[in-house]
Amino acid sequence: MDTSAGTPADPPSPAPYRTVLDEVGPRLKRLRARRGLTLAALSETTGISKSTLSRLESGQRRPSLELLLPLASAYRVPLDDLVGAPEVGDPRVRLTPQAMPNGDSYVPLSRTPGPLQAYKMIITDRGTEPDLRTHEGYEWMYVLQGRLRLVLPEHDLVLGPGEVAEFDTRLPHWFSSADGRPVEVLSLFGRQGERMHVRAKPSPKPAP
Repeated sequence: MDTSAGTPADPPSPAPYRTVLDEVGPRLKRLRARRGLTLAALSETTGISKSTLSRLESGQRRPSLELLLPLASAYRVPLDDLVGAPEVGDPRVRLTPQAMPNGDSYVPLSRTPGPLQAYKMIITDRGTEPDLRTHEGYEWMYVLQGRLRLVLPEHDLVLGPGEVAEFDTRLPHWFSSADGRPVEVLSLFGRQGERMHVRAKPSPKPAP
């Protein structure tokens, strides 16, 4: 067989794939600049030569798993961050805490609109004097960690981990940490007064 022409060239990559690869070099260069590293320092950490790192950042060297793995380890970032892999199809829910003016914070757990919305709440110490409020809705609260004080018109309760309370938020209510330490709570809230419905499969009737 005649091999004088050399080995066949790699088939051209699809356009989206080429675009992703083209962005790896500039991304690596920006990341190194943000970390304040020189090519020499990065070379010593990764074992990759300075010339290879320079060509990789300028786009003259095609990125490969063999090169990207030690770089991801040196920068302490996921490999996907170097490649810029899209999050399409990622089953993980990326949670973004929201701060409240009173010092509390909450994390929306629901990804789609609906009558019931789920939240994880971090409730702080709001003092010992209840300031009861009302608003439309119905709330179900499950204490994950800590001790929660819940005040309603006829109740002043302290709930611990694993305990649940539900109430119509049109009734005056107030809640706070019961001991000054943050409380983690799972909350299901229906703005129009929707309540949580639990369906259980009926047990089979015993044979006569």
